[in-house]
Amino acid sequence: MTLRIFDTGTRTLRDFVPVREGHASVYLCGATPQSQPHIGHVRSGVAFDILRRWLLAKGFDVAFVRNVTDIDDKILTRAAEHGRPWWEWVSTHERAFTWAYEQLGVLPPSVEPRATGHVTQMVTYMRRLMDNGFAYEVDGSVYFDVKAWVDAEGSDYGSLSGNRVEDMEQGEADNRGKRNQLDFALWKAAKPGEPSWPTPWGEGRPGWHLECSAMATWYLGGTFDIHAGGLDLQFPHHENEIAQAHAAGDGFANYWMHNHWVTMAGEKMSKSLGNVLSVPHILELVRPVELRYYLGSAHYRSVLEYSEEALKEAAAGYRRIEDFLARVGEVAVGEWTPEFGAAMDEDISVPRALAEIHNAVRAGNTALAAGDRAEAERIAGTVRAMTGVLGVDPQSETWATGASASDDALTALDVLVRAELQRRTEARSEKDWATADAVRDRLTAAGIEVTDTPDGPQWSLKN
Repeated sequence: MTLRIFDTGTRTLRDFVPVREGHASVYLCGATPQSQPHIGHVRSGVAFDILRRWLLAKGFDVAFVRNVTDIDDKILTRAAEHGRPWWEWVSTHERAFTWAYEQLGVLPPSVEPRATGHVTQMVTYMRRLMDNGFAYEVDGSVYFDVKAWVDAEGSDYGSLSGNRVEDMEQGEADNRGKRNQLDFALWKAAKPGEPSWPTPWGEGRPGWHLECSAMATWYLGGTFDIHAGGLDLQFPHHENEIAQAHAAGDGFANYWMHNHWVTMAGEKMSKSLGNVLSVPHILELVRPVELRYYLGSAHYRSVLEYSEEALKEAAAGYRRIEDFLARVGEVAVGEWTPEFGAAMDEDISVPRALAEIHNAVRAGNTALAAGDRAEAERIAGTVRAMTGVLGVDPQSETWATGASASDDALTALDVLVRAELQRRTEARSEKDWATADAVRDRLTAAGIEVTDTPDGPQWSLKN
């Protein structure tokens, strides 16, 4: 089947046709490391890691660029508030983001460029925009001329976000020297005490939007396949990236993908709302693979409403997969099911894919109960293939050493628990409710959760 992507730019599902056959190029707006990462930040990393893994599974050679915005107004403000050098502040929190990505099994990018390392490319980009009549310099600052671009033939300003030009606000604090309040800064003239780099227009530092356009096209070419990022980046950031790139003559991204927010009580997780949940804190509640499973379980375009109960339910769901594979023992990776492939090809529909995985686990448990070892092993190989695409294969090198118990221990425990469950089933058939309840109470006290299903009782380890 053909992968279909919901393209934010056209608001339609489109067949994925790469710029170069057999190759997929992806640019993801990465971290602005001004503080410790929370689960809202890393959801994007997990969501597009799953996209990348599916592209790889389908045989694409994937170039995956994830940038670091290492110079920014917020970084300078936060560093100053804490009396720390900006470069130390950003490096400290960049390491925290890297640690969080690694904890959640996010593959390292093909390259991870930093804005401060690409000033040369930004200068070249500004020259191109000036030569085309879409940028101007005032007192050492360089601005993108939005009105000139809006009036130009072929302009599509506002098409990504759906905003009308007359309703737009760039959100930039310093508007001095602009021809129009809607213009945005490509380059900011140096201010006392701030870091700066030399350009033909004087010392200064880059504007946020220019950074990504310059880095994306430097590594992936003037036209590439997919640009990804959080929903909150559609405007002004991504809208302005498109304007710069198209005004400079680049085709830029053919597809735009945006992941939705993690919310609490219906509100976007952010510093200002005071509802931030850091990755280290959440990892005190669940294992890293369980957090990854949780963050990736909702469709990437859907809101993920955080609650501790939902987190633990997701962890229990993952452990049902893990426990099945542990009872079967180590098996080779097999092939995913057609239903799983169809789900992933339909705009990376992870909820449907997970449903298929759990269907397979139930079938595998039934095969085990019936003593059909060969069928259970075949299904286990299929489960490994599907969970591997999602980055949560319990028997993979990434997660096998972090299992909650050894395979041998789980196998032995399974024998004992199933004997208890058989005793409970017999008691219930004889309407001996006291004995049946006593069995369940013993298992609950031992941290074992029993679920009655059409295929008989199933068990899993609780938190």
